[in-house]
Amino acid sequence: MTAWRDVEAAVPEFAARVRALLDAHRHKTIATLRAGGGPRISGIEAVFEGGELVFGSMSGARKGADLRRDPRFALHGATVDPVQGAEAQWPGEVKVAGRAFAVEGADGDRFRADIAEVVHTHLNPEATLLVVEWWTPVGGLRRAERE
Repeated sequence: MTAWRDVEAAVPEFAARVRALLDAHRHKTIATLRAGGGPRISGIEAVFEGGELVFGSMSGARKGADLRRDPRFALHGATVDPVQGAEAQWPGEVKVAGRAFAVEGADGDRFRADIAEVVHTHLNPEATLLVVEWWTPVGGLRRAERE
């Protein structure tokens, strides 16, 4: 299992940037898989507790049922548009994907993340290239730039 503390230990500066963007807004979006295999997008709150990324929902919510049946998820932090003329200051957007495991004894549906991938998409300092940085437990931190 890869917990958030493992990401912080492996790539501290990258993890700090991702965490700051996730912490900047209360509401995030999570993608889960419906019983029939189709995607479901839902609003969710996620927090960092004790070195873990945790999230949850009210008891009986469909996203919780989705995760109990198939634990794969993709979490997307809130995103804002770059300000025209100040694109270089755009902080970018972040995504975390992996598997969710139920926290036993919690009120409602509460899950902790087993992290498979963390992504930060942003612009280079000149705001001329899109920069995609991603980390996986096996591949480490990688970077691609695109026009």
